[in-house]
Amino acid sequence: MSTTTEPKSILITGCSSGIGLCVADGLKKRGYRVFATARHQDDVNLLIKQGHESLQLDLDDSHSIQAAVTEILHRTDNRLYALFNNGAYGQPGAVEDLDRVTLRRQFETNVFGWHELTRLVLPSMRQQGYGRILQNSSVLGFVALKYRGAYNASKFAIEGLTDTLRLEFRNTDIHFSLIEPGPIESRFRANALKAFRKNIDPQASAHRDIYKALVDKLETEGPVVPFTLKADAVLDKVIHALEARRPKPRYYVTFPTYLFGYLKRILPIRAMDSILNKV
Repeated sequence: MSTTTEPKSILITGCSSGIGLCVADGLKKRGYRVFATARHQDDVNLLIKQGHESLQLDLDDSHSIQAAVTEILHRTDNRLYALFNNGAYGQPGAVEDLDRVTLRRQFETNVFGWHELTRLVLPSMRQQGYGRILQNSSVLGFVALKYRGAYNASKFAIEGLTDTLRLEFRNTDIHFSLIEPGPIESRFRANALKAFRKNIDPQASAHRDIYKALVDKLETEGPVVPFTLKADAVLDKVIHALEARRPKPRYYVTFPTYLFGYLKRILPIRAMDSILNKV
């Protein structure tokens, strides 16, 4: 750990709203030096007006990722304490309706961008001898739900990569934690609706009747899932993962995550499938 009195620095992706913005605000108030990034320059400008040190970072663009990391490492004298990979979206749709381009696009943002960003910050963490990497996964990183196949697959991939990194860095003071929220108040549904309309043709699908109900749900404002929590529930877990001497490998957030984590451990696969099929 650093022995200087300088504030710990953290890079956060996806700070335009929801979990990213909440965590950026909370950590800034707690004394961290927060680099709050967002994909669009308009959001970056708004973050700056709100008092954040903000840069543009598009997870689909390697040049954008590399430019942001280079600038942040320059500003911190190559001493970045933590990275919170948070920026992501969910592509709804039945797996059979996901073409190669749509599935690749989901992975570009939710997996490959995070992977590239992680690889770029790890050398400085190795050099300084410590660091924290936090991955904002999901309950859908360990259980699957219908019509969320692309998102399920991307989060399962993040869980596998993170578990492997934790093993590979076991003998270092660089720690990896998965944050696994269930339903959280955010713009997630609105963004998912945009992705659905852009990439799925309901009328050409065998699932067209089910898609109508799915769209109705995505268009509904306010919480539509029981046990939905505000984003500060995630902030509490992030703080523990950043400040605990031995952070947990996984942090469950919301009752559904705890419930499905428990049921997956005790139920046969077919029994679990029966329950998930009703969700």
